[in-house]
Amino acid sequence: MIQSYKKLFFLLFGTVLIGTSCFNDLDTVPIDPDIQTAELVFDSPESYRQVLAKLYAGLAVSGQEGPAGQADISGIDEGFGQYLRGMWYHQELSTDEAVIGWADQTIGDFHEQDWTSSDVFISAFYSRVFYQISLCNEYLRETTEEKLNSRGVEATLKTEIQTYRAEARFLRALSYWHALDHFRNVPFVTEEDVVGSFFPEQIAAADLYNYIESELKEVEIILAAPKANEYGRADQAAAWMVLAKLYLNAEVYAGKDAYTDCLTYCNKVINAGYTLEQEYAHLFLADNHRSNEIIFPVAFDGINTRTWGGTTFIIHAAIGGNMDPTASGVNDGWGGVRSTSALVNKFPAVAGNSGGGLIVAAQSGEVYPVEQEYYVPGSFIMWNPANAPTLISVNNDGVYEGYINVTEDNAEFKFTPARNFSGNLGDNGADGTLEANGDNIQIAEAGFYLFNLDLNEMTYFVQKTEWGLIGSATAGGWDSDQDMTYNAATGAWEIVTVLNPGQIKFRANDALDLEYGDNMADAILDIGGTNIEIGSAGTYTIKLFLDTPDHTYSIETQTVDSRAMFYTDGQTLEISNIAEFIEGYPSIKFKNITSNGEQGSNLTWADTDFPMFRLADVYLMYAEAVVQGGSGGDMGTALGLVNDVRTRAYGEPGGNITMADLTMPFLLDERGRELHWECHRRTDLVRFGQFTNGDYLWPFKGGVPEGATVSETYDIYPIPAADLGANPNLDQNAGY
Repeated sequence: MIQSYKKLFFLLFGTVLIGTSCFNDLDTVPIDPDIQTAELVFDSPESYRQVLAKLYAGLAVSGQEGPAGQADISGIDEGFGQYLRGMWYHQELSTDEAVIGWADQTIGDFHEQDWTSSDVFISAFYSRVFYQISLCNEYLRETTEEKLNSRGVEATLKTEIQTYRAEARFLRALSYWHALDHFRNVPFVTEEDVVGSFFPEQIAAADLYNYIESELKEVEIILAAPKANEYGRADQAAAWMVLAKLYLNAEVYAGKDAYTDCLTYCNKVINAGYTLEQEYAHLFLADNHRSNEIIFPVAFDGINTRTWGGTTFIIHAAIGGNMDPTASGVNDGWGGVRSTSALVNKFPAVAGNSGGGLIVAAQSGEVYPVEQEYYVPGSFIMWNPANAPTLISVNNDGVYEGYINVTEDNAEFKFTPARNFSGNLGDNGADGTLEANGDNIQIAEAGFYLFNLDLNEMTYFVQKTEWGLIGSATAGGWDSDQDMTYNAATGAWEIVTVLNPGQIKFRANDALDLEYGDNMADAILDIGGTNIEIGSAGTYTIKLFLDTPDHTYSIETQTVDSRAMFYTDGQTLEISNIAEFIEGYPSIKFKNITSNGEQGSNLTWADTDFPMFRLADVYLMYAEAVVQGGSGGDMGTALGLVNDVRTRAYGEPGGNITMADLTMPFLLDERGRELHWECHRRTDLVRFGQFTNGDYLWPFKGGVPEGATVSETYDIYPIPAADLGANPNLDQNAGY
């Protein structure tokens, strides 16, 4: 892992002022006598690798000293100016996934979607992106064949440096992709431009798209094979990921359909040997460098790569209120970032809806007047009529029915119209015909019985019942039931079982003569009623309540989405005041703790790497490209890949979807569930047409609690005003 880049080289990597578009492009004349010249920087074979390390570190650290000091860009707090933190602000705070409670300068404009070209955070990220591009340009200038020959670099090292150059070109293409995605039409400089002060030309978005595509295609054959490079360094799979991202968003960037190209590169990554991490949570812990799912990370280390941005920011900023910072492996919380209810509601178990927990809730029984009741005192309740079970005439027609759990063999009982023995009915001769003050009626065997009393005919019958679940959703299908067990404590027949998508009913004694369905899908059972639908596979707890006149049931899934990693204690779901940390659920997805529960190397600065690209994202991109009509994939494979992601999330097939569910709205939501807080959301919402003026609203979109649409101008960020003023070659993005 490249974690240490020394205190490198102000010649190459001097401070950049925010919003300066008259590129000095890293002038080579040092002023400080302690600053090294290029010939001294590259005076040893290992220096080429060390300077390459700085290029990677440019994504992680904010200056020449960690966590602060000798900042790469000035004009803003160094932590705010770190690359990943800036991207996180732009990609997350402007969406349904996050709000921040701080009042720092214009930071609230992100979730209000009302920023301007003078926004300091936009300027900082813009400057950071182009600073990174400048680093890569200079590295490429200093590693040309001519330069290497002039320094007498040996052939073996020259060959190795060609791979370094490919990595530098990848990193530059990555940053140009970020520039394209956020700003579209931007100043354009490569290593071919002359060193010195000049005004860069502006490149149109479609042309920049073509440039990034061509660069990545050129370097992919030079880069190390997938998984063959050091962890944290780019390989072919990293280049394939950016190409797949580029093609997935081609309609936005360049006005063309490139879903087939997207599938080409998704397939390359899928076949490159990566596998889904078994435990979702392990992707975001302090030892996530061990994961075989992460394709390209931004690497952090609590000792060697200290920053107030990166995962240190993501972890600390989401801690406040009642939260214990040590549970996330850090020493304090910054009380800033939470999720909106729009994100939380995509995980219904957290929000209190179906999809984890109760799917069908048992209904309360209707209260019937006393004239529709009859009672059954007996030996199983010590002949106490005050506690006698009740039969109900639902239609008030003289026919009474109910279920009673008879707890003893050879039990005896009678029927009474009141909670005493006046007017009791028994059976002389045990022939099923009732007589006033007749003999006690006997039941030979304990069990759960259906009692039926017909006063019109003065007859009765009792039937022992044992209940089961039957239907296409069960393991036995419609051929045999799955036995349920009576729980006297809850008064319910219960079963915990695995079900598939399909239908169920409740059936007595594995026979057709007594079964219940649900005609109105209202949890009130009907004899011979409509089959009950089970929408997805999973483990379910099902309860059948027959002890009330309106027989009812409940279905509860044991399947819960493990990606719903929110802290809720003492927090409100909805936010009325963004400044109040206890309003909104913070995500506890990222932690500075290992998968073994050990503390990271430092309580302040996180060891947790940021997974910029990982395999589950590729699976979802593949599915989207197929749904959008791309060639080179198929719906069956797409469904399987999505369900692989969901099976990992649920720990079983309980969250799996059907082909009918595989739609664009589902995929947008699923990307939010799988990839939230990973710097994808704004790009996704723009691609789906929902970021600004779509019909999808979330709290504080447009600056109001209920959410509002805004102008599509805000689908891209403005060129910073200072840069626009400094460079006459630049035109502002439309609408700003």
